[in-house]
Amino acid sequence: MEREKAEEGEREGRGGMLVALVCGTLVYYHCGWRESSAVSLAADVLIVLLCSLAILGMLFRQMNISVPVDPLEWQISQDTANSIFACLANTIGAAESVLRVAATGHDKRLFFKVIAILYLLASLGRLASGATVAYAGLCIFCLYLLVESSQLFRHITARFLRTRDSLGIAQD
Repeated sequence: MEREKAEEGEREGRGGMLVALVCGTLVYYHCGWRESSAVSLAADVLIVLLCSLAILGMLFRQMNISVPVDPLEWQISQDTANSIFACLANTIGAAESVLRVAATGHDKRLFFKVIAILYLLASLGRLASGATVAYAGLCIFCLYLLVESSQLFRHITARFLRTRDSLGIAQD
């Protein structure tokens, strides 16, 4: 039973990765290749969604299928909204805290890490467009998730950890 749930979770994860990769490809094509703005992309997406919903509505009307549209189903709970904004506030607060400590110079290592990362990002920005970098990051992230969720990777890491543990026991 647990194995079936794990396999189902893997399939859902792969489906999510595929959707993210397709969306990322479309965003890259629109913003990177066609050199359109993000506002243009948002407008195009809204137009496609509106037209799709209109076509589905006409199709359902022709087939005499009634689809209730209840706006209450679209709302999120107050707890969910609070947790989303709390997570956002914590992330922004942590980034602001790191930048404040780096800017004051109290932690020299942190200061040089921030400088190095900002210099690397600036150099990368000069070499490639933002859409190219974002798309490459999305592709790398999807590959990482695929490798992490694959059975082969789990088997290899389990074998490696067992081998290392047996060597550690033998050395004691």
